[in-house]
Amino acid sequence: MSIQLTRRGFGLLGLSTPFLTLTGTGLAATHGYVNPDLLAAPQELADRSGLVLVDVRKAEEYAGGHIPGAVQLDPDAVASGHSPVTGALKQVSEIERLLGGLGITAAKRVVFYDDRGGFHAARMLWLLEYLGHRNVAVLNGGLKAWRETGLALSTETATNPATIFASAPSPRRMATAEDVLEQHLEPESVLIDVRPEKLYSKGHIPWAVNIPWAGNLDRNARFLAAPDLRAHFAEFGVSEDRKIIMHCQTGLASSHSYVALRLLGFPRVQVYHRSWAEWGSDPDLPKATG
Repeated sequence: MSIQLTRRGFGLLGLSTPFLTLTGTGLAATHGYVNPDLLAAPQELADRSGLVLVDVRKAEEYAGGHIPGAVQLDPDAVASGHSPVTGALKQVSEIERLLGGLGITAAKRVVFYDDRGGFHAARMLWLLEYLGHRNVAVLNGGLKAWRETGLALSTETATNPATIFASAPSPRRMATAEDVLEQHLEPESVLIDVRPEKLYSKGHIPWAVNIPWAGNLDRNARFLAAPDLRAHFAEFGVSEDRKIIMHCQTGLASSHSYVALRLLGFPRVQVYHRSWAEWGSDPDLPKATG
């Protein structure tokens, strides 16, 4: 049985009013997140000292208007162009050079944003956490949220002084195909396939639970508040005492659900970033349909 795959919509926390404080304790109180600092609000970007702001869109989109001071990173910059697995990451040393070129160091808070509800920004958050960075966030609502505040855009290219980014990869953030196979034997574990139900039905890992990642969002394409988000996952038997691996096609959509569970404080969450691009094309790995 062969299988294919895709990803889907995304987003972040809604702002009930443009200038409501939603970072730190304000966000925790308003939405109940255990880890509210994984999201940033537009007003947080007013003081950029100690902050690296990264626009994860194509260069031509960035040139058409971006948040002042943001440096640009192509959405696929971290993906290898030579791997047989679509979307597979570059070597860590290459990614370190890329991040250092953006001015990112362990001492800096890093905020990523895009105009797709956090689709590309979420992968970068997961990746930096995997590489050991401890202070990273996705802009709540992305470029749309910035515009809704009435703040101006810039067309001036921004740069930061190049630095040395030294990573400390954490295996507890990334899963391999071997991990997924072994997980099947662990009763306290759950594998989440975040793709749309239609793609899941065409083919999936036999023990995967289908929880499309668009369910993380409210009608404004922003993350649900913590009680609703927790209830959403609980409906599928996913609770914080479980060991969780999630996948999509190439690690993008699954990173969005990774952010959702990290917001809730789930301690054991991994992304199988090579995802269906690897699993679905390997004839030796088990697959199911329906």
